[in-house]
Amino acid sequence: MNISKDSVVQLHYSLFDADGQLIETTRDGAHAHPIAYLHGHNSMIPAFEQAIEGKATGEETSFTLTPEQAYGLRQEDAVARVPVKHLQGAKVWKKGMVAVVETEQGARQVTIVKVGRFMADVDTNHPLAGKTLRFDVRIEDVRAATAEEIAHGHAHGVGGHQH
Repeated sequence: MNISKDSVVQLHYSLFDADGQLIETTRDGAHAHPIAYLHGHNSMIPAFEQAIEGKATGEETSFTLTPEQAYGLRQEDAVARVPVKHLQGAKVWKKGMVAVVETEQGARQVTIVKVGRFMADVDTNHPLAGKTLRFDVRIEDVRAATAEEIAHGHAHGVGGHQH
């Protein structure tokens, strides 16, 4: 089966910056498991999905995304002030750390610019905004999504969403 809309895709990836430095990988470490997602439901960057569309189990591919195709260009004025109690991911915050904040559009990663006792200034750009990114991907499995997965808008089971 080839990857198309409403496919559940399990894959391994390694993500590199423009200098070839590894940013993250699913291939080693304590959590070396493939990820699973529902293709065609905005679970991944659209250009990522386009790059692997039509691939099948066992195929490998490598592709580069420009900032515009990935997480967008950096907006230098994208700084917001949020209550420290809304920052998720650590107990003590320092400049440069990445936190998660719940917004009306869902969970969002932000980078700490300055932190006070009650309020923090955060950079609302995605941490990878402005970066050219290379993905090395291996397709581990492709299957048709269940009606429940399509209704929920995400993959279930290993590597996907656990209910």
